[in-house]
Amino acid sequence: MRLAFSFPVRYQTAMTDESIENLARKLAESMPEGLRSVRDDLEKNFRAVLRASLSKLDLVTREEFEVQEAVLSKTREKLDRLEAKLAELEDQES
Repeated sequence: MRLAFSFPVRYQTAMTDESIENLARKLAESMPEGLRSVRDDLEKNFRAVLRASLSKLDLVTREEFEVQEAVLSKTREKLDRLEAKLAELEDQES
């Protein structure tokens, strides 16, 4: 039995303070004109919610992901060699 992953693994770079600030600002700017007077408060709240939500996620860094990707690649290579060896031994027995 051989496992295959048909979906591409995608990851996004980490949300930096700057990207959180930009997103919070854009959310605040998208509010209707009547709410613009409370824009600063909204932006602070958006920023706090974004940071709190992101901190709850169980994310890994790109470096950690790449290390695990390399380990998985080596493991797959070893498994392929073992499967080939097993098939060879089974053929010899037949």
